[in-house]
Formats: sequence, C-alpha cells, structure tokens
Amino acid sequence: MASDHHNTRRHRFDLNENGDTAVIKNNHNHVPTKKPKLSVISDAEVRSEFAHHDLAVARINNGSFGSCPASVIAAQQRWQLKFLQQPDEFYFNQLKPSILRTRNVIKDLINADDVEEISIVDNATTAAAIVLQQTSWAFAEGRFNKGDTAVMLHYAYGAVKKSVQAYVSRAGGKVIEVQLPFPVSSNNEIVSEFRKALEKGKSDGHKVRLAVIDHITSMPSVVIPVKELVQICRNEGVDQIFVDAAHAIGCTKVDMKEIGADFYTSNFHKWFFCPPSVAFLYCRKSDKPMDLHHPVVSHEYGNGLAIESAWIGTRDYSAQLVVPEAVEFVNRFEGGVDGIRKRNHEKVVEMGEMLAKAWKTDLGSPPEMCSSMVMVGLPTCLEICSDSDALKLRTHLRDCFGVEVPIYFRAPKDGEVNPITGYARISHQVYNIIADYYKFRDAVNKLVNDEFTCATLSH
Repeated sequence: MASDHHNTRRHRFDLNENGDTAVIKNNHNHVPTKKPKLSVISDAEVRSEFAHHDLAVARINNGSFGSCPASVIAAQQRWQLKFLQQPDEFYFNQLKPSILRTRNVIKDLINADDVEEISIVDNATTAAAIVLQQTSWAFAEGRFNKGDTAVMLHYAYGAVKKSVQAYVSRAGGKVIEVQLPFPVSSNNEIVSEFRKALEKGKSDGHKVRLAVIDHITSMPSVVIPVKELVQICRNEGVDQIFVDAAHAIGCTKVDMKEIGADFYTSNFHKWFFCPPSVAFLYCRKSDKPMDLHHPVVSHEYGNGLAIESAWIGTRDYSAQLVVPEAVEFVNRFEGGVDGIRKRNHEKVVEMGEMLAKAWKTDLGSPPEMCSSMVMVGLPTCLEICSDSDALKLRTHLRDCFGVEVPIYFRAPKDGEVNPITGYARISHQVYNIIADYYKFRDAVNKLVNDEFTCATLSH
C-alpha cells in the first residue's frame, strides 16, 4: 500500500472522570476515534512491523495464535516497565483507569450500549468458564432441573466442550450437540440441524437453559449464521445464549445490537493484533440478576464481573492495556478494521481457490461462509486417515518444508468413494504474501510426486 505523508495528524481520545471518551489532540498516550480515509502505512512499514516473524516459515496459520506488530509490542513493554519501575504507583493510580479506558474502546468497537456490559478476561476459554459456572450453580441450587439441556455445536472448540462437560454435565444438565455437515454448502443446512437439536432439548418436558453458538468455528472453520440462530433461540424460549466468537473481532463483523446474544466473547490476540492474551466478555444488561463471577476469586469478589476481572492478583496486565494501541495500528490501514477484514477475506479465498485448483480438490464451504480463514481439501493420495495423521502431517510440513498450517481430519461417510479426508485451514493476515501459499502448494505437490502417504511417518 502507498503511504500518505500529507495528512498524518490524528484525533485522539482520553477518558473523563466517568470513563467516557472525550476527543482531544496531540496526546501520545491515546488513540484515534475515527478511521483515516486513506491508508497511511506502506508495504515496507508492514514488513517492518512484523520483522520479528521467522522469515524461513510460511506462516499461514494466523488463526491459532494471531500476530502482534512491533509498535504494539513496544507499547506493551512500556506498560510492563511502568509496573516494574514503581508497582505500587501503577496499581493504585494507573491500572484501574487504564483498564476502564480499554473497556470503553471495546464498547465502541462492538457497538455495545454501556461500558458496564464489557469485562476484560484472558481469553475466550476464561469467558466460557464464567458463563458456564453460572449455569452450573443454577443446577446445583435447584433453579434448573436435572435433565434440562444445554445445546452446543458439534464443532465447538475443544476447550469449550470440556468446560461444558465440567460445568453442565457434572451438575446434572444434559448436553445436546448440533450435528453439522462438513463440507457445508449453505446456511440452511446449519439452521436445519440447529432447530432439530432445540426440539430434542425440549423433549420430555425439559427446557433448553443455554445455547452455546460459535460465530466462526475453529476446525473446520465456517462462519455460522449467528444472528439467525440467536433469533431462533429467542423464538423457542431458550433461557440464555452464549456466543463463543474467539476468532471474530477483526475477522468478521461484530455488533452486539445486531447479534442480540446474552453473552459474547472474542479474543483480541487472534485477529486484532494484540499480544497474548486478552479477550472481552460482553454481558447484555438485564433486569434479572446475573450471578457472574471470575473463576479466580480475589479481593474484588462481589463488586461486579468487570471489576473482579480487572484484578485477579499480581500478574502481567499489559496485554489488556494495549488494545487502544492496537486500534491505532489498525487505523493506519485504508478502511481500518473493515478494510483489513475485506482484503483478508478476498485474498484467503483467492489463495484457497488457487490451492484447490492445483490439487484438484474443493473448498470446505462457499466463500460467503468463510472469514479470513478457508478450509482447502488436500489430495486424497496423502491418505489422511485419522486425527493423528493430520497432526503428523502438520508437523512434517513444519519441520521439512517450513510451512505452518493446521490440518483437519474429516472421517469419511458410509458409501463415499475416494472422499477428501484431509483439509488445511489457511489464514490470511496483513503480513502474508503470495509466496507463502505457493510454498505450501509446492510442498504438497512434492509429497504427491514422491508418492508420500501419512503411513510413512513414524508414530
């Protein structure tokens, strides 16, 4: 992208005593509230921001751990040094207002009504524990009946599925998984299976107490019609709706008023250029009391989830404090976060289609059901026959070819002839170049030409 040196002055904001945003100018500690109309970052500057990446690796797996530019890393290090220089002053005078500043930034980013709806946590797994802990207590205290249900997608993230097992199943709740097809060709397939699961959950006079819905599933990666599923839940009388959107912020549109869920979480360290780890948990204001608490109990217990989460003991809070600097980085790009999302989507689809054409396979879902990640079928001759094979192939690509990409094993269905059983989940972020995807293509082509199969890899 061409840089624009003619209009680099930025409006920045501070927080007044109530934590509201107020626009001021020329203060290096604060971030712009408005996106510049034109890009102000060049290709060379992008390369410089990510020069700490291992140049020997084609890093097409932003979805797993994200990426953090040098300018945000520097901001984090400044916060860390502030704490180390004078911990007491930092704790008593800087930490709480700085976290409130971040919460206000997040409120505006996700179109929430009130900053009190925003809590900052380490990651989406922590947010899930907070919501599911509340559900567990409702079973334990008799507000929910044994056999009442929680509905979740079959492709829910593994850690969240474990949390549901730990908090809901153990408390006497029944868990129903929505069996989703993959490959998937339309939202209608997802909606149909979701309706079936809700009906099953209401059988025998039981109630669906909680629906856990992904916004973007992890493996396989598919954008879920979350607004439609939330509305179905409302129509069917589901008590509470929790959207696990670990990948969403910076990767797809996130608007709390449009989505309408009770709880929504997303990680800033995946697609919004923050260091690990920082996420938000949105809890929609309600007339009913919500017994929500951070699972790590500390001195702020009972003062509300946002305040509890802001202090869970002595630790490094710096990742939570640099969200404003990440916004500033994002706003250096043409179109801000919307522009980044659009370009990432278009490029990852283009690269996915290039790979599928080279390998004579298919994408796992149509482009409109992809975000900044795409599932690409791998050649069947690689003989990916298990999750273990998928992991071994991923390791082989990393160690022998310098390609970092997750591999998904899809179990064949009865009667399928020569089905695609392995899919690569490729990501695109601003630092990626076409050569990354050509390197992956050529590595797989070499494996095919060498008559490689996963069975040749040691266990």
